[in-house]
Amino acid sequence: MNPQQQELAARIAGRRGAVRGPFRVWLHSPEMCERAESLGAFARFDCALPRHLRELTLLMAARNWDAQYSWNAHVRQAIEAGIPEAAVKAVAEKREAVFDDDADQAFYQFCREVLENHFVSDETFARALEHFGPKGLVDTIGALGNFTMLGMCLNTFQVDLQADSEPPFPDIRGYERVVPDEDGPRP
Repeated sequence: MNPQQQELAARIAGRRGAVRGPFRVWLHSPEMCERAESLGAFARFDCALPRHLRELTLLMAARNWDAQYSWNAHVRQAIEAGIPEAAVKAVAEKREAVFDDDADQAFYQFCREVLENHFVSDETFARALEHFGPKGLVDTIGALGNFTMLGMCLNTFQVDLQADSEPPFPDIRGYERVVPDEDGPRP
């Protein structure tokens, strides 16, 4: 690594404990890495959303992009932060997740519509706005965008899938979509 990459790697390791995952890729472009790290740190640690919804946003974007590395790295954190295991499983299986808390359900629906439809209905927007306000929704879009970029990076550069982790999605093996049948997934 050149001096700029070394300095940036040291900063990332200081904040995140190590240089791993996408940062090993992004360091090839230190300018991109620095900006991506800054946005990612904001989305993960500093945005207006409560921790459990930041983690839910990450899982939803990871599943949307089939980003197994992100999922594996954050699924326990999401559950520990308060996302129900049944909701996590539903997201992994691309089923409708149900939340007891009205704000969490509104948030989930907002993110789901953005990711799946690329648009949000007026009703969904109004409901989410009522719970999170304009700042919360802007931060949500920023987080979804950041975690989408993360998933694209991880899959494109085939970042280590954490061999000791069980594959999180029933329709993905390695970096390939599979079709499940009675005997299990097949390419």
